[in-house]
Amino acid sequence: MIKFESVEKTYPKGVSALTNINLHIKPGEIVSIVGQSGTGKTTLIKLLIAEERPTAGRIVVGDWDITNIRDKEVPFLRRQIGVVFQDFKLLPKKTIYENVAFALEVVGAPRNQIKKIVPQALKIVGLEDKHSRYPNEISGGEQQRAVIARSLVHKPKLLVADEPTGNLDAINASDIIHLLKKINSFGTTILLVTHNKDIVNSLKRRVITLDDGHIVSDQHEGRYTL
Repeated sequence: MIKFESVEKTYPKGVSALTNINLHIKPGEIVSIVGQSGTGKTTLIKLLIAEERPTAGRIVVGDWDITNIRDKEVPFLRRQIGVVFQDFKLLPKKTIYENVAFALEVVGAPRNQIKKIVPQALKIVGLEDKHSRYPNEISGGEQQRAVIARSLVHKPKLLVADEPTGNLDAINASDIIHLLKKINSFGTTILLVTHNKDIVNSLKRRVITLDDGHIVSDQHEGRYTL
């Protein structure tokens, strides 16, 4: 599903963000990427969604070598990868239904397909009864659910969740993690980037720890102890 082979990322003035990253994530895994701020987690995600390009090494997503992906191919890659950030990025003047539908509209999906897929996505995240609400009319946890629904409309094989519970209280955070596990049960690979030790340790799944741009630990059923 995901392969990083000897990946390096160096920014101007010789600032090294990632060094010799070798990583293989298999289809259907839930993997937590952990580490303190500035250890390279965000850079790794940016490389994965082709927001950045590696300085050296090779990156493969599925059967696609994206190391030197062309700009015009990036939108096709991102339809295969659902991305959820901690800042919800919902459009305030659109309803929850319209926010989720917008992800399909921008790629020219036919209206009958949108009418079929959007209710399915909202049902998965438990928002089918909130479809006509606006973002400011629902809770933070529900807003994050809407973001997850939006990320699912292209039926991605991989879902990247970058600090998805960062703005949520403990109860809502736990609900989001249960939802991610539910999505994983459908066969979707989940890559979770987080600082939250309690969430990582409750998952009891694979944990990859970054420190100073290096992978310092890769444990199945691991714990976050830094």
